Amino acid sequence: MSDEPNSEKQSSAIEVYSAEQDAVVSVERDERLDEEWRQALSDEEYHVLRKKGTERAFTGRYWDNKEPGLYRCAGCGTDLFRSESKFDSGTGWPSFYETISHENVETEEDRSLFMRRTEVVCKRCKGHLGHVFPDGPQPTGQRYCMNGTALRFAADSASADE
Repeated sequence: MSDEPNSEKQSSAIEVYSAEQDAVVSVERDERLDEEWRQALSDEEYHVLRKKGTERAFTGRYWDNKEPGLYRCAGCGTDLFRSESKFDSGTGWPSFYETISHENVETEEDRSLFMRRTEVVCKRCKGHLGHVFPDGPQPTGQRYCMNGTALRFAADSASADE
């Protein structure tokens, strides 16, 4: 056995795209403990982001938002979607045909609820965002069906001034 202490955290830098800097940047992975997430998030945000919950259709924030801006992870603030890629899927959840960058999300197979789906998680904090389906509009044919609870919206400054 080694005498080296294991209590020191290894660097967990990852690369994500920053809309503000219009570049891929290095950031530390957000590895908060469960109790820290409970304190930082509302009960509903915690349920969705950390426990892979789903808000009821047509009840969450942003499902019908049409303002120009940027959607970020409600857990860690990572840029996820631009409003230009948002569309009305008729499902009652915010839907997008593409992410802001493939660098910012990861997908995982989800076999819960007797279904086979593709879960979308934030790359930085591993928060559950929703699912992606191959039935979206062109140009990608993808439908990123997200929980509004998992998102934070930042209106474009030009539209906020109007």
